[in-house]
Amino acid sequence: MSKKWQDWVGGIAAQGKLANNGPRLSTEGKVLKSGGVITDGPFVEIRERLGSFIVVKADTLEDATTLAHGCPALDADGSVEIRPVL
Repeated sequence: MSKKWQDWVGGIAAQGKLANNGPRLSTEGKVLKSGGVITDGPFVEIRERLGSFIVVKADTLEDATTLAHGCPALDADGSVEIRPVL
């Protein structure tokens, strides 16, 4: 885990807003499509991939978005997807 990532997640944790430091995800995997078609994946047909995730404690989607602004993936021309947990 990079120092930038550790510092960003540590900052969120210091605010008491880290709910779950999701595990790092492998680049290996499979994709199961309707009809039972299985391909190597997990991101065979997409340009972007999910490298990792965290779950934060936020009252609103806007609050979570504010926390996401510090994500080091943005420094590497990456993106951050923000979603509510159901």
